[in-house]
Amino acid sequence: MTAIHRLRDEAVELTTLPSGLRVVTERMPHLATAALGVWVATGSRHETEAEHGLAHLFEHMAFKGTATRSARSIAEEIEAVGGELNAETNAEVTAYFARVLGEDLPKALDIIADILTAPAFDAAELTREKQVIVQEIGSYEDAPDELVFDRFMETAYPTSALGRPILGTPESVRAQTAETMRGFLARRYRTPGMVIAAAGAVDHEAVVERAAALFDGLPTSDPEPAQAAVYTGGDKRVKRKLEQVNLVAGFPGVGIFDPLHEPMHVFSGLLGGGMSSRLFQELREKRGLCYDVQSFFTPFTDAGIFGIYGGTGEGDAGEFLTVLADELREACEHPGEAEIARAKAQIKVSILTALESPARRAEQMARHVLAFGRVLSRTELTARLDAVSADDVRAAGRSLFSAPPTLAAIGPVSKLPPVGTFAARLGIG
Repeated sequence: MTAIHRLRDEAVELTTLPSGLRVVTERMPHLATAALGVWVATGSRHETEAEHGLAHLFEHMAFKGTATRSARSIAEEIEAVGGELNAETNAEVTAYFARVLGEDLPKALDIIADILTAPAFDAAELTREKQVIVQEIGSYEDAPDELVFDRFMETAYPTSALGRPILGTPESVRAQTAETMRGFLARRYRTPGMVIAAAGAVDHEAVVERAAALFDGLPTSDPEPAQAAVYTGGDKRVKRKLEQVNLVAGFPGVGIFDPLHEPMHVFSGLLGGGMSSRLFQELREKRGLCYDVQSFFTPFTDAGIFGIYGGTGEGDAGEFLTVLADELREACEHPGEAEIARAKAQIKVSILTALESPARRAEQMARHVLAFGRVLSRTELTARLDAVSADDVRAAGRSLFSAPPTLAAIGPVSKLPPVGTFAARLGIG
């Protein structure tokens, strides 16, 4: 095994193997445990229409047996050493991760490598797991405060894979086969699009050596890029007999490489990022129009989404949306220095907290390497944030109005104004 590239940043070590697989670690000397995982640059937006829900189904099936381990033995092996094994899928990344004692890191890496390089896709297990996911989709349909986010993304990106729900539909999940999963594995699970990250009681050289041997059989060419994200916007309403209207209103954001990336995070923080935010103070504390209101900004590699979620009574829906538009417009034009400073402080704490948790640190490092090819240091992360000015925040806020808004709502929606009224209140023609 030959390391072809390495850098050191604080306690971080990064090695790129000849296959393109990257291994990044940070040793935390005061810890006895370690977090380790494999992050793959593959998610729901990398699926074809016929594969809808396949990335998530693959994540589930990875734990259901390999050529040498049954589903039960996978669980028993990791738990026999007191470890935990889990995974998650989002639009652009799928992650498989474990938490163990430092001395058991080789065992964790061996299991994760096995489930990613030699999954069995047993027919009986596949049938059962598809049914489990169909039940998961059903439970999601029963949670309007979660389902409304899917309806929002479907309306914002109606022609793009980015707008499709990660779980898939019952029909699309049932249509998947062992053959479609093997094809997805061969097409998407390629070493240049994968990062092994570990933090805590770790030995970098040992992880690198083991990873080189365990992942030797995976394809070494780059995976194909995702389909372009095309934002459209619009209005989606689902009428249900509920106590509240659950709604999300939003706009296209920016991607992780955009100069407005940090300013938009700050703008989201001051608008609806905590109890001192504008929306919380005006909509909940002053007017009593909601119990929960919050803004969010989710950047992707080439696009982003910005939105505000809230739940309000049927008779209050009109006032809620009007006040929301007014506060949004005012925040774009007159962000205060004190609220900008508060938003920056909240973001800094969130960033720096990740440095204190092995699991969160491993995830942070993996995502940095996938996006930037390196780990951004604590100094660089805070410097980027400190450099954000009031003018930058205004520019980020104003950029949202470059496209028509998206409005999605579930519940007693008859008195909720149409998205055109919301747009007009914002001055979007």
